[in-house]
Amino acid sequence: MRRRDFLGLVGGAAAWPVGAWAQQPAMPVIGFLSGVSAGDNSEYLRGFRQGLKEAGYVEGENAIIDYRWAENQLDRLPTLAADLVRKRVAVIAASGGTAPAIAAKAATASIPIVITIPEDPAALGLVESLARPNGNITGINFFIGELMSKRLELLREMVPAMTRVAVIVNSANPVRADAQVKEAESAGTAMGLQIQIFKVATPGEIHAAFTTFGRERPDALFVSPDPFLGSRRAQFATLAARHAIPSSFSVRQFVEAGGLMSYGTNIVDAFRQAGVYTGQILKGAIPAAMPVLQATRFELVINTGTARMLGLTVPSALLARADEVIE
Repeated sequence: MRRRDFLGLVGGAAAWPVGAWAQQPAMPVIGFLSGVSAGDNSEYLRGFRQGLKEAGYVEGENAIIDYRWAENQLDRLPTLAADLVRKRVAVIAASGGTAPAIAAKAATASIPIVITIPEDPAALGLVESLARPNGNITGINFFIGELMSKRLELLREMVPAMTRVAVIVNSANPVRADAQVKEAESAGTAMGLQIQIFKVATPGEIHAAFTTFGRERPDALFVSPDPFLGSRRAQFATLAARHAIPSSFSVRQFVEAGGLMSYGTNIVDAFRQAGVYTGQILKGAIPAAMPVLQATRFELVINTGTARMLGLTVPSALLARADEVIE
């Protein structure tokens, strides 16, 4: 085995005790850390595995993936991350959100970490800069949060008369929630909209928010990008239809479940890119010199069947810009 490959297997853990070398498996182990459940992450996992394959690694053939799922209990992430460090994995893939990335960074300064994150990791202090991370962390920034104004503009094209918009955020993910509240209020003020924030952390609280919508009748609903909220897409689509509320989401999976429209980056492709980076690190690439990539694929998806059910006519100009129309 070449020295370069060998270094990729140990993932930079040069301080391991001598007796640990003989205990390492023949195949490199990737620690996969997620704030949600395996079922919620299945589509994104396919993207991650595809990226690994492009880099020359196939799970079960020449690499092992050791999964840690927080099951939407974000306070478990530090313990799960520490467990992966104790297992001496070669790389940690911190999946799909701010909380897993922060937990992974706190757990190790030596094992390489590949993040997929919606916020700017440099602004959060996870890396020194996007171009030169200069640490053990690199990854993909799919910055769905920064699209707040664009999503509101598209929603107003669909619902021209809207003045009051309800915004749902996940109170159990305070970093993400606080950022979204600020962005929503700033964008809403600039557009002359009244923004009402609803904080939820459980399926029951989501249901209670919609009960409030039934009384107060906001003109539209805006759901914050968040792993937990994304895992409840079927609930959101069902309740939005029941209460006849036009709704905007950050990812296409909501629209496929029956939501009205979404605009955002292609997160499956972001996970594919994270898989490629993970494979490159296994081959010896150094995270400090690997720029944090920014997602470049954006997509507008509209469900015209849902629009008809809501009594909305989708403007032809909006249809022409859509990347996909679901009937």
